[in-house]
Amino acid sequence: MTGDFSRPANLPPRGFEAFASTSDPALVNRMAHDTAAALLARVRAHPDAATVERLVSHADEHGIDVIAELWSHASPHSLPGALWRVYLMRSLITNDPEGMSFAFRRGAETLRTIDEVVAGAATPVGSVEIRDLADHILRGTFVGDFAVSLERAAAFARVCSTGFTSLADDADGTDQVHPEKSEQFTRRAFRLSELAEALGACARLWRRNALD
Repeated sequence: MTGDFSRPANLPPRGFEAFASTSDPALVNRMAHDTAAALLARVRAHPDAATVERLVSHADEHGIDVIAELWSHASPHSLPGALWRVYLMRSLITNDPEGMSFAFRRGAETLRTIDEVVAGAATPVGSVEIRDLADHILRGTFVGDFAVSLERAAAFARVCSTGFTSLADDADGTDQVHPEKSEQFTRRAFRLSELAEALGACARLWRRNALD
């Protein structure tokens, strides 16, 4: 939300490492919300460049599992859920920049919307450009317009989802040697479509001061 965060936790500079595991679902949920709110509020209040870059690269150094433990169980339409999905999207790109950039190019050719423009990828879109875009979007959640960053992430996910759907159709009709490719592309398309829906909903909630 754009105003004050509810019940902010006293999160130390290490951020993610401060999270303590617990088996109580209600406490896990409350801690997910509190840590997300506190982290975002603290960084936005003091947007130190080095701190922001550490947050952007945190998954590279410590793994996506640490962030998943912190926020992945939160509602898709919540602040921790939104942050988790931006990190997840960046992880998908980091793990397969060639495949994601190819899917983005295919989706941009197929999709007749402004999503390619909203996502803001540099052209021509290659593995370097797609990784730069992922970093820029994640960085923007901490120091830019949060809703715009979520909208860019949602647009990117929609373009790639369309691209993977197109690739699945191609594989289904032509690749008889590797029939699993079509199923793999279809799963990725569905996953990205879900990401796009959740991120878009979070952006709308943030603009209404209703994202907790």
